Amino acid sequence: MNYDVLIYTDGAAKGNPGNGGYGVVMEKAGTPYKKEFFEGFRHTTNNRMELLGVIVGLEKLKNDNTKVLVVSDSKYVIDSVVKKWVFGWEKKGFTGKKNPDLWKRFLVIYRKHQVDFKWVKGHNNHPQNERCDELAVMASKSKPLSIDAFYEKEEAKLL
Repeated sequence: MNYDVLIYTDGAAKGNPGNGGYGVVMEKAGTPYKKEFFEGFRHTTNNRMELLGVIVGLEKLKNDNTKVLVVSDSKYVIDSVVKKWVFGWEKKGFTGKKNPDLWKRFLVIYRKHQVDFKWVKGHNNHPQNERCDELAVMASKSKPLSIDAFYEKEEAKLL
């Protein structure tokens, strides 16, 4: 497939859970045009940030039905979609699954586009993945950090 947009994402969390962030690099295919996005959170997990990076990238697309390739080093995110696990979780109301708030948000935006996924090995000199990692780590150290309200509420229930 010829892609309109390439979205590279990464997430980070120090302590896991702990301060976290995501980084996104979006490129318009075949052009030098690119944009970067990032945000940090005070208490979250690496998997939440990996997934949120993908969601934010897809939500930044201006036109529905965009042909997009998402490139990530997250097996959690990619396998959940490519192996169709998330669709089974959805049918069961995400019962017993982590991050249902983000998976529901993901499915809404995912269904508006033509999305393929590609896994890349993290910390392996892939330029865009390395840049996303830098953005995610920088965001996790930024001030002020945003609040991952769903995660903090769910974690409080366990205490």
